[in-house]
Amino acid sequence: MKSVRTALIALIALIALCAVCAWGLAAAQGVRPAIGKPLQQAAELLRAGKARAALARVAAADAVRAKTAAEQLVIDRMRAAAAQRAGDTRMALAALASVYARSAAADQGRIAEQISAIYAQQRDNAKAAEWLARAIQAGNRGPGVQQLQGYLQSARGDYAGIARAAGAAVAAAEQAGRRPAEADLLRLADAEQRLGRNDAVVATLERLVRDYPKPDYWGALLDRLPRKRGFSSRYALDLLRLRRATGTLTEADDYVVMAQMALQADRPREARSVLDQGWARGVLGQGPDAPRQERLRALALKEDGEVAGLLALQLGAARKSASGDALVRVGNAYAGMGEVERGIALIEQGIARGRLRHPNDARLRLGLAQLQSPATHDAGLETLATVKGSAGAADIARLARLAERG
Repeated sequence: MKSVRTALIALIALIALCAVCAWGLAAAQGVRPAIGKPLQQAAELLRAGKARAALARVAAADAVRAKTAAEQLVIDRMRAAAAQRAGDTRMALAALASVYARSAAADQGRIAEQISAIYAQQRDNAKAAEWLARAIQAGNRGPGVQQLQGYLQSARGDYAGIARAAGAAVAAAEQAGRRPAEADLLRLADAEQRLGRNDAVVATLERLVRDYPKPDYWGALLDRLPRKRGFSSRYALDLLRLRRATGTLTEADDYVVMAQMALQADRPREARSVLDQGWARGVLGQGPDAPRQERLRALALKEDGEVAGLLALQLGAARKSASGDALVRVGNAYAGMGEVERGIALIEQGIARGRLRHPNDARLRLGLAQLQSPATHDAGLETLATVKGSAGAADIARLARLAERG
């Protein structure tokens, strides 16, 4: 709940703003000079970081007899700001409680929120909840209140409540045509994770990479996607490709495994490209595993020189097959060695032949091949949008389209 704690600190900082505006408010309300002058001095001392000296000037203002309700309100606001800056939480809370009692109903919701935030920072969650309820009762349902609600629900382990509230906020934003708040999506993902709802976490992380495509969110999503119910291990190479495309392929083992999988898929040129990238970034070619990595690189280079002949033999057999699967596989391999147009044509022939074991996989391969060429890039996005299924093809297709958006 780091984001909530940060929000609480920011919220409490609002109290200090009273120090900046207090003198202007005092003048506007006709505060007498005997009170206004020491309050102005207190504000100046606060700006200079001298909170204790500011409290002394507030006390001087408070010592004036026969104060009006408006004068006492301004004094209490300044005392709350100075006490908070001085680290005197008890005095700050007492002053804010007085401000709350003296304020108009329209202002009480905001003040109750500030008091709740201070109690939450002090980990007095019972008092924080009490004042938060007052803020809500006064009509304050702003972002700060929502964050405080989430913090208090988390403190008592009510992650189902957090998920409901955050989910409602996300849904409301989407229904209104707005991008959901990043904080709401993070709260929802955190709550779903704590509830053990992996598929729901995956769905929320996908929303995050859609609206806030940060590498950390991509990394978290691609870590969890293989654990989604029904997700097939045959998309392991596709996951690594997505990591590479989103800048989250960082470990030496990932580069090595991706290269090995590419070789198994008759795509030695892709394996070479991956390994070259690993070397260029200083991830490979270092340490005790460097000789093994060098051997893999040499194998990729060797197979890249032989793949054309191998594919020619496979293509002959594929043309005689009653199923279109072999044509799709060979077409995918041709696309991987840079013969994109030929690869696309063969995949399309395989799809047209039919009797495919995994029809959605074939459309996924077609869409990914089309993305490789500027001439068919837009068609690739359209093809990927038609990929269905629950084994992982549709997930890979959606994320590939998101990754293309950057």
